[in-house]
Amino acid sequence: MDIRELRYFAAVYRERNLTAAARTCFVSQPSISTAITNLEAELGTTLFIRHKKGVAPTASAEQFHILARRIIDEADAARSLFRKPSTRTNLTLGLMRTLDVPRTIALLKPLTARSDIALRLVGSDERADARIISKTMLVDDEHFVPLWSERYVAALPPSHPLTLKDKLRAADLADVPMIDRCHCEQSAFFGRATQRRPSAAIAQSEDWAMALVAAGIGIAIVPEGVAKGHPDIAIREIDVKVKREVGIAYRASVPLADALKDFVGKLQRRRAKSGRTQHRLLKGNTSERRR
Repeated sequence: MDIRELRYFAAVYRERNLTAAARTCFVSQPSISTAITNLEAELGTTLFIRHKKGVAPTASAEQFHILARRIIDEADAARSLFRKPSTRTNLTLGLMRTLDVPRTIALLKPLTARSDIALRLVGSDERADARIISKTMLVDDEHFVPLWSERYVAALPPSHPLTLKDKLRAADLADVPMIDRCHCEQSAFFGRATQRRPSAAIAQSEDWAMALVAAGIGIAIVPEGVAKGHPDIAIREIDVKVKREVGIAYRASVPLADALKDFVGKLQRRRAKSGRTQHRLLKGNTSERRR
């Protein structure tokens, strides 16, 4: 086994989904699948059980994850042990509040792993060298490099009656207490209805919104990445195709620092590589169906 396979394993363990793990690692899904297969063969055990919505870790995976995580962390520590640059580049990155934790961690690791960068994180509305934001938050004179696109879903308490439905309509939530969030993306789902919806609470962060849903306070319309990974929350599709595109934005009129230019370039190359891989897989599946 090698460190790359361990990183891929850790991503699958975290995401509970091969496609999502590939996205956070900026590689193709077959690369993730091959790594897991190799690890299972070398360890002589099954690490994940496949199901319709993704994968579930086995008892072996739970045990192995502790060791794998330790090896990954120690490898990262060893890599930076003897790096003593004479100067460090100060880099300020603005993050919007509605980013989900797994994707944020995967996004920041290439920067935090570099000992020549002093990274500072601020809110998306504060002065920064670049911002990780939704495309709808762009301002004049900003370039935008797309990173991922995700749909919105309904997050419900597991015992809520609406969990009996596979997909929810706006009418289903007409008289249901809702968790309003600090951003108003859910207005695209409800539209400009004249009838006022009952609001159970206003959450200032995504974690707070999920906690209120889990406590049974109400239902929230949130990005799918935010709702994933919460075993005490049920997720249901909504019948309006509401999506958001998240990316890195930076001012076109200000020259990029070398460290940020390198970071943006890597993100662009990884996205392009991922797009080509998905295109080949789609083309192959289409050809197979024609046969």
